[in-house]
Amino acid sequence: MGAVVADDGPSGIKAPDGGWGWAVLFGCFIITGFSYAFPKAVSVFFKELIREFGIGYSDTAWISSILLAMLYGTGPLCSVCVNRFGCRPVMLVGGLFASMGMVIASFCTSIVQIYLTAGVITGLGLALNFQPSLIMLNRYFDKRRPLANGLSAAGSPVFLCALSPLGQILQHEYGWRGGFLILGGMLLNCCVCGALMRPLEPPKKSESTEEAAEKKVKKKLLDFSVFKDGGFVIYTLAASIMVLGLFVPPVFVVSYAKDLGYQDTKAAFLLTILGFIDIFARPICGMVAGLKWVRPRCVYLFSFAMIFNGFTDLMGSMSVDYGGLVVFCIFFGISYGMVGALQFEVLMAIVGTQKFSSAIGLVLLAEAMAVLIGPPSAGKLLDATEKYMFVFIIAGIEVTTSALVLALGNFFCIKKKPEEPHTKEAVAEREELNKSEDRTPEDAKVDSIEVEQFLKDEPEKNGEVVTNPETSV
Repeated sequence: MGAVVADDGPSGIKAPDGGWGWAVLFGCFIITGFSYAFPKAVSVFFKELIREFGIGYSDTAWISSILLAMLYGTGPLCSVCVNRFGCRPVMLVGGLFASMGMVIASFCTSIVQIYLTAGVITGLGLALNFQPSLIMLNRYFDKRRPLANGLSAAGSPVFLCALSPLGQILQHEYGWRGGFLILGGMLLNCCVCGALMRPLEPPKKSESTEEAAEKKVKKKLLDFSVFKDGGFVIYTLAASIMVLGLFVPPVFVVSYAKDLGYQDTKAAFLLTILGFIDIFARPICGMVAGLKWVRPRCVYLFSFAMIFNGFTDLMGSMSVDYGGLVVFCIFFGISYGMVGALQFEVLMAIVGTQKFSSAIGLVLLAEAMAVLIGPPSAGKLLDATEKYMFVFIIAGIEVTTSALVLALGNFFCIKKKPEEPHTKEAVAEREELNKSEDRTPEDAKVDSIEVEQFLKDEPEKNGEVVTNPETSV
């Protein structure tokens, strides 16, 4: 399948850093918005579902939990599909699944049926869109990649601010069934975004070279060799610890304000403040991460963002009035936006373009377990203590611990490890591709003495290319 080869992002193709990449970035912005905001926006319909089926709030909350679990837990499956069929076909099928799940859910007669449709099917569809969109973004951007990641990550708060009030309007006008049906139609836009993910076309080359590249692509559908990379292992461990506490404060801050005696609308406005700050924090952080001096040290900027977020949680635990919670939401929005803009940028820098499709799937699987444990365990702690202070303290400790694991692990374990063997292989592969693509009859007449003299004059050239600090984290 030639499309598989082109879509796999061979090492001989240079990222355009623009052009059609801006269309890919727009599609990634939409997909990221739907993927992260949709599970939260569905909660608008929970009261209607409770009234319809005579169930409790905890039963309806499983819909959002299943959506998130599918988004994170199906990471390896998405990696296999992308490596086998390419990003565009997987996203088109994912868009159909996401839409079909919500449309079928509008005709359901029990909460279990909604779990399977709006939860499992729609969640799988969103997962099949989210991961390939990030892979394509990584292939289209190199120098401007931090900015591109920040702009695409801004889709999450933008869509959250838009989908929540839209869901309330749909529920009021058409009920939960009509709302689910309309949202299912909106999710068909994922197919449009998938169509934007045009594979990068490699330069024309001989048939033998093309067949060799095709065999190489088909060799591994899920590359577990990323676990041999110490940087990837440390990142996965740190990210898993981080998500234990990262999503806890946004879940409980509204209830915190209500317990302090403030009205529902005033309490809900806290999330609006958080989301508004988050919208600007992500692209700004992406711009900062792309600076010449900052980008090679992006992993430490990510660690700082996590420490900032954890410290904000610890300070938020001391809030005793509405003003204190507003200040907390402002600083949490800044730190949360920084984390969102940098998390995948750092992973891309660690594993590189070729292994990113497998790496992100394995990372999301590890995070899925932590996502399922984090908020429920915080809820149990709240039930036992009846104090939000301890919930915020535990969340802050977890996020701060993850920052220390990443920063210290990178400084002491990764910095001293030579990456030369791996990178020499990559450079040799790139040179071989370039030779096969660029060779012409005139090139074949180059004097061999000149080539030998060139190699003698610049024996260390490959070493300079290899030791790029951005890719050896």
